[in-house]
Amino acid sequence: MSSNIVAIVGRPNVGKSTLFNRLTESRKAIVDEASGVTRDRQYGKAIWGGKEFTLIDTGGYVRGSDDEFEGEIRKQVEIALEEAAVILFVVDVTVGITDLDEAVAKILRKTNKPIFVLANKADNNQRIADASEFYAFGLGESLYPVSSINGSGTGEILDDLVKLLPDDSEEEESEIPRIAIVGRPNVGKSSFLNTLIGEERNIVTPIAGTTRDAVGTHYKAFGFDFILTDTAGLRKKGKVEEDVEYYSVMRTVRAIENSDVCVLLIEATEGMMAQDMNIYQLAIKNKKGIVIMVNKWDMVAEKSSNTMKEFKNHILEKIAPFTDVPIIFTSVTEKQRIFDVLKAAVDVFENRRRKITTSQLNKIMLPIIENHPPPSVKGKFVKIKFVSMLPTYKPTFVFYCNHPQYVKEPYKRFIENRLREKFDYTGVPIQIFFRKK
Repeated sequence: MSSNIVAIVGRPNVGKSTLFNRLTESRKAIVDEASGVTRDRQYGKAIWGGKEFTLIDTGGYVRGSDDEFEGEIRKQVEIALEEAAVILFVVDVTVGITDLDEAVAKILRKTNKPIFVLANKADNNQRIADASEFYAFGLGESLYPVSSINGSGTGEILDDLVKLLPDDSEEEESEIPRIAIVGRPNVGKSSFLNTLIGEERNIVTPIAGTTRDAVGTHYKAFGFDFILTDTAGLRKKGKVEEDVEYYSVMRTVRAIENSDVCVLLIEATEGMMAQDMNIYQLAIKNKKGIVIMVNKWDMVAEKSSNTMKEFKNHILEKIAPFTDVPIIFTSVTEKQRIFDVLKAAVDVFENRRRKITTSQLNKIMLPIIENHPPPSVKGKFVKIKFVSMLPTYKPTFVFYCNHPQYVKEPYKRFIENRLREKFDYTGVPIQIFFRKK
């Protein structure tokens, strides 16, 4: 199964983070005039023309001399070429070709992967004309004068980009669950896998970030049968300067995209942190099943009868509005409830595969809708006449009505909650659309 990973590469201060924000319609990356301010490798989902893809901003922050800059950027570009489906090479039209730009282009010329050269800051006719200078890279005809600040030119890039990506419908339904173990470094992912398979399959050390690859292991024991993938942790990149971190992010993104269910490990002594939320949101945006595994519960010193309930409620507050997620408290070292995690993951996999017939859907949902219809808007009454489930791997429901534009988010959440009550979709993001009948 292919991954729709698109990497943004280029030297620092050419506008990669601004482009990332523009394409993902977010303000996630820190944008500043100072060179190399992106210390995190940002990753997020973008959608265009009905196709979704994961966008990764490679950053470019390096301390030291120009030689170190060049060396670090070279490593990032090489990793991007290995892992991404398409490369966006960003340059600055106001500066022209620099030695660092040429160093990046030299690496890109060795690949057969699609390369888009984005001449950024081309916000007037003169600068658009100046962009032709970058044909000198010898990277083909895919040159786009753009302005990340105001968005000009980005539509054309996206139109051409999505033509190169596979459709979401190409995801194949697997008989054996593919379960990715994800989380920040040093929360116990490799120890969890080693405990399950009864051998030192992965190196386990107390040093955060030991696991650098996503490794698949076929697990068949105690009535379970699935593919387990242990991934490199996503840590706060400001603390780390080695190129392996970027590699880890890309591998984790790919593991999430190629999984059916993600087991998100968080540490009981630290709770749900910002990086945990990043991973959780990425899994949800990819419409993957999810189980939250709270590891090292044995290390929580002071426990009362309400400690677990309070901790769970804290997690639910953080992950709202999608809170229909199994949360299991474990200790890998003490082998407490680790098989409960496997059972929950398999249950979530089955929930994700669940198909409901049209007749059953209408029999159950239409009376609920009749008793609790959508509120009228501008004197218009929404009448929902029919509901069906699309034949996609991600559970998707379509409600056909006379005025779909008047159905607001609160009612969509009401409908989703009723679907979850009547049909078990615990741990699974579902999609709901309203269409004109």
